[in-house]
Amino acid sequence: MRIGTNELLIILVVVLLIFGPKNLPKLGKMFGKTMNNFKKGMEESEAEDETTAKAETQTEKKDDEE
Repeated sequence: MRIGTNELLIILVVVLLIFGPKNLPKLGKMFGKTMNNFKKGMEESEAEDETTAKAETQTEKKDDEE
């Protein structure tokens, strides 16, 4: 299920018809900011998961020692 050149052109034409050429830069900027925020959220989530995993491992080691 790959998107080819023809499909991309059709999508671009539909977007142009819906938003108009004046709003496309605004739409692109908004999409870029959304993607950056999403990536930051994913990185924070991964860092949080790693921290939680380390804490659980340390707790398990302490329990094993006792």
